Amino acid sequence: MPAIVGVVQVISIGSSSVLNIGDVYKIMPLANAKTFSGAGSFNTGDGLYVNNHYSSTNTYDQDYLDQGNFLNV
Repeated sequence: MPAIVGVVQVISIGSSSVLNIGDVYKIMPLANAKTFSGAGSFNTGDGLYVNNHYSSTNTYDQDYLDQGNFLNV
């Protein structure tokens, strides 16, 4: 069934974003990310006191390969 779309204004689109106007069967954005986080990285709230003496994050990845988006096309 066709869609009737009026005026559309797009300000910005990110590098792994999807913009759809009208009918669509399947939307599958492809993106990969690897996040390294140390002690106290994702704390949220009011009045936090985080005490991390001698903390370090090991970012060495010995297998060189992570699960990817190989068959998601």
